[in-house]
Amino acid sequence: MKRTFTSSQAKEITKTYKAFLQDLRKAAELSHTLKNGIRKACERIISAKVTNILKDVPLEELNRERKGIRIKALRDAGFDNIAAVASAGKLELEGINGIGPNTAEVIKEITDAIVKSTAAAVKIQLSADSRDPDSTALVQAISAYRHAKIPSDECERIYTEVFDAVSLALDDLASGGNIFKWFFASNPNKERAAEGYRYLSMLRENGYFEDAAAWIEAAKKARAVSEEDAWDDFIEHSVDFFTLIEETAPNVLGNDEAIYGLPAELAAEIREECFYPDGLTCTLRRYQEFGVRYILHQKRVLLGDEMGLGKTVQAIAAMVSLKNTGAAHFLVVCPLSVLANWGREVRRHSRLHAVQIHGPKRNEALAEWIVRGGVGLLTYETASMISLPADFRMCMLTADEAHYIKNPKTKRSQAVRVLSLHADRLLYMTGTALENRTEEMLKLIRDLQPAVAMQAEPLKHMITAPQFREKVAPVYYRRKREDVLSELPELIENQEWCTMNAEEWYAYKEAVLAKDYAGSRRVSWNVDDYAYSSKAQRLLELIETAEEEGRKVIVFSFFLDTVAKVCSLTEERCYGPITGAVPAPKRQQILDAFEHAPAGSVLVSQIQAGGTGLNIQSASVVVICEPQLKPSTENQAISRAYRMGQPRNVLVFRLLCEDTIEEKIMDMLANKQDTFDAFADHSAAAERVSELDAATLNRIIEEEIEKIREENRYAGL
Repeated sequence: MKRTFTSSQAKEITKTYKAFLQDLRKAAELSHTLKNGIRKACERIISAKVTNILKDVPLEELNRERKGIRIKALRDAGFDNIAAVASAGKLELEGINGIGPNTAEVIKEITDAIVKSTAAAVKIQLSADSRDPDSTALVQAISAYRHAKIPSDECERIYTEVFDAVSLALDDLASGGNIFKWFFASNPNKERAAEGYRYLSMLRENGYFEDAAAWIEAAKKARAVSEEDAWDDFIEHSVDFFTLIEETAPNVLGNDEAIYGLPAELAAEIREECFYPDGLTCTLRRYQEFGVRYILHQKRVLLGDEMGLGKTVQAIAAMVSLKNTGAAHFLVVCPLSVLANWGREVRRHSRLHAVQIHGPKRNEALAEWIVRGGVGLLTYETASMISLPADFRMCMLTADEAHYIKNPKTKRSQAVRVLSLHADRLLYMTGTALENRTEEMLKLIRDLQPAVAMQAEPLKHMITAPQFREKVAPVYYRRKREDVLSELPELIENQEWCTMNAEEWYAYKEAVLAKDYAGSRRVSWNVDDYAYSSKAQRLLELIETAEEEGRKVIVFSFFLDTVAKVCSLTEERCYGPITGAVPAPKRQQILDAFEHAPAGSVLVSQIQAGGTGLNIQSASVVVICEPQLKPSTENQAISRAYRMGQPRNVLVFRLLCEDTIEEKIMDMLANKQDTFDAFADHSAAAERVSELDAATLNRIIEEEIEKIREENRYAGL
């Protein structure tokens, strides 16, 4: 048989493909290697935190159980704390005068137990504002993995696909690859060698080799992510970063108790519930996936997760799973303020079709939804304007901000209940702590599962007791941020006390003496010239600092006049304002523009309008222009930025003026907040206790009037 290739060609192609297989294997293993790197980076952070904690634990802790260990001997040997002892080896401890092998073993057992228990309590936090070496190493490891995952998986697929064939071809080629072998080889071996060479040449010529080489190169490049690029990746995709940490190193983020608040038997059933995420275009956190399984398993539920934990995406994920089992129609009823946001979230996080059933063409949209299916979106007001065919069935009805329908006598509540007759499943959602409003909770539970409400009714006076929580667990599920998101960056709150000038004092005293409550609360903002407003000047300073630090700012005020002044003050930096008069689509346009705005940009909002239903993680500075009369109002506003997905420490600044009613309001709210904290989520009176009512505000004004009059008398005015 005539030879069709030279020895040098055989040698060259053999060398090329052996190197190719080696590179392909390394690239295929890269994602596994990088994921292991994430785990090790987490372990380094935990280890460093544990060491720092144990540096403050005295040696006497070794004798907590009266083991009789000679602490003085350890001190004389240079050991000052538990961290130092934990880092020492057994042989090192044995060598200490007065310790010995048996005692050294006891010491290691004790310190190992202390290290283990401390490590279990330590959690990882990541913030773009705290870029220490260990955190940076973790962020780099995750970013490298994220970028290497696809090319690495492709290399693994190709390697699996061609390894046997290429290896066989190389073996065949070797059977007659050089002149000496070819001369003595049998015809079958010569044919094998020729076929091997043809196959390897064909792979190279048809582009297969080049495509694989491109994936190998992409995997190599992904591994070399810079610190700056890694942190930028974190800022843009922080949820994905934390999800990868959860997958790779369970228990190092937040409270790993995904079943928080559920009886063990029910939780076990929910864990086994099938969830089909095909068509969901986002990554769920572990606690969110458990929430989806809860929704699917229980069928008629009230999801009460605290603001910022992603109730909307859990609802969408449940719809996606149900669609994958044959469901076609889903309906969402919500306040107008979040209608547009629902449409965006459905399209952003899934491949579900969203239909807005609202406005003058609502009947046409309703008809389209009935025929085509998908997620119908309508407001509580629109719910009373539509009717469904008597035999029409939908898979799931979702009522967002369900506290809107707490009163069964209202028109919107009745409309939702009529719609619910067409639904196989019901999902109510609210971020409001219904534990503070037992009657409201039970009214909503009656809609969902009347039998559960009947069982819970006799226990409503003991709402904090495990017995009550166990009774409502089949229908009501609530998790708080500290339960599942301890990895959130820091929330740093500041009181910015401003010193007023003569013009401000004059405007303030006039308002107080006239018993102008609104004017009295608009301290410093009720002057005509911003140059004389100490709060306005401080706000500009905060904005400038935010720009220097690469941050964006949200400014909240209760008063429309103050909102307008802040807009005028911030001029070209300003986005908004968002007020109650701004329609939902326009609000979304403002938020979209702000999300892509540069550092130093300012979103201005009336606190009632922008404090609920909006996600503004792109901002990490929150400024509140005057104290609110309810702590929950401010907390809700802050939660717009301080929520899952926030990659930076959130800085909150409350602008205040000394020696005014603001000082009295802050003192009284602080006292009431202490009461609220003692009862939060435990008492029906908690919310009301923390609010300053009209009578209290009136008393504060009267005291301030008397103070001003006394000052005037003293000054001879």
